[in-house]
Amino acid sequence: MIIMSVDLGKSRTGLAVCDAGEILASPAGVVHEHSRERLCAAICRAAAERGAQLLVVGLPRNMDGSEGESARNAREFAALLEQESGIKTELCDERGTTITAHHYLNETNVRGKKRKETVDAVAAVIILENFLTMRKNRSAGT
Repeated sequence: MIIMSVDLGKSRTGLAVCDAGEILASPAGVVHEHSRERLCAAICRAAAERGAQLLVVGLPRNMDGSEGESARNAREFAALLEQESGIKTELCDERGTTITAHHYLNETNVRGKKRKETVDAVAAVIILENFLTMRKNRSAGT
């Protein structure tokens, strides 16, 4: 199944997509949009272009597992995205993904403007990889 993940941000939103075999997650770009409606439309277009059959939105929980305003916004956006795209949408804990993305970019010596443009897509890849691992573990347990 082709799955697209979304790392929701206030000004930049990262996207990632996996292959139909759910093996490899790859960056699918960054959407620069402040308007919730235009952002939703852009993600719907990207999902349709890539043939996504499932959308995964990162859920920004606090480190103690509680949820604040950002998590509430992510839940609301995921519901809007599912309604507008007609594609099933799930949430995936994204704690630590941006920090991990910065570590990856440090290791590959990505700096400056390119780093700012890349970090959100890398975070979306990490969200998708975490989701795929969770999905495999669920199916292995049944």
